Amino acid sequence: MEITKNILINELIEKYPKVAEILMGYGLHCAGCHFSDQDTLEAGAKIHGLNEEAIGMILRDVNTVVLEDLKNGN
Repeated sequence: MEITKNILINELIEKYPKVAEILMGYGLHCAGCHFSDQDTLEAGAKIHGLNEEAIGMILRDVNTVVLEDLKNGN
C-alpha cells in the first residue's frame, strides 16, 4: 500500500508508528497534535510551511519505512 499525501496524519501514525520520527525530522510534530485526526499529511505539511517538493520527500521517506515494515511482516 503506497502512502499518499491525502492520508490523515493520525491514521498514518497509528498504522505505522515508525513514521512519527520521520515526520518530526521534517518539523511536523504531529504525533501529539490534536489536529492530527483532521489534517492530511499534505495539509499538515503546508501548515508548517513546507512546499510540494518537501511533501514529496516526506512521502518518499515514509513509503520507504512502510515498505520495509511490510517486508518484515509488521
